[in-house]
Amino acid sequence: MSIYRLKSAFQNRLRPLTNRLAQAGVTANQVTLAAMAVSIALGLLLLAVPSPSLFLLVPVWMFVRMAFNAIDGMLAREHGQKSPLGGYLNEVGDVVSDAALYAPFALVAPFSTAWIGAIIFLASLTEFVGVLGQPHGNGRRYDGPFGKSDRAFVFGALAVWIALERTLPGWAFWLQLILCLALVLTCLNRIRAGLKPSMP
Repeated sequence: MSIYRLKSAFQNRLRPLTNRLAQAGVTANQVTLAAMAVSIALGLLLLAVPSPSLFLLVPVWMFVRMAFNAIDGMLAREHGQKSPLGGYLNEVGDVVSDAALYAPFALVAPFSTAWIGAIIFLASLTEFVGVLGQPHGNGRRYDGPFGKSDRAFVFGALAVWIALERTLPGWAFWLQLILCLALVLTCLNRIRAGLKPSMP
């Protein structure tokens, strides 16, 4: 089970806005690049000024970023903007944006640079193995339990906790291990689904 299953309902609410953006000449690639640029800027801001109150920007942006991701996909599919470059930008942009947004959490005790680095690596790996479902005829895999939307929810909640409590509780150290295990399970699930024989 993954929050990703709610994507269709989310897209339906954003479709009128997407149509207006298409009419205004906005492209899917522009939306993708804008989402990546803001994610990088926010990550750099939090690394430079790791103020607990600034972490409130993370859940706000995580939600807006999900909207950006839905909009660029609809612009590509429903408005004839699908392109090979867009495919690369979409995948690379997600990985870069995730890394930028997760990195500042390494500065918040009891989290550590090594564990957050492992989470960033494994999160990137889930997207890599997800893409590999395509050459096996099973499409881009979004299997959970800890996909991009689920990670956005968890890190958004952690950011709110940091903003309100100024730090994280001691047991949060072990949460890093749990998140890594969830990411490994996600990779395995996506590999398993990607290798299933395609239906004739």
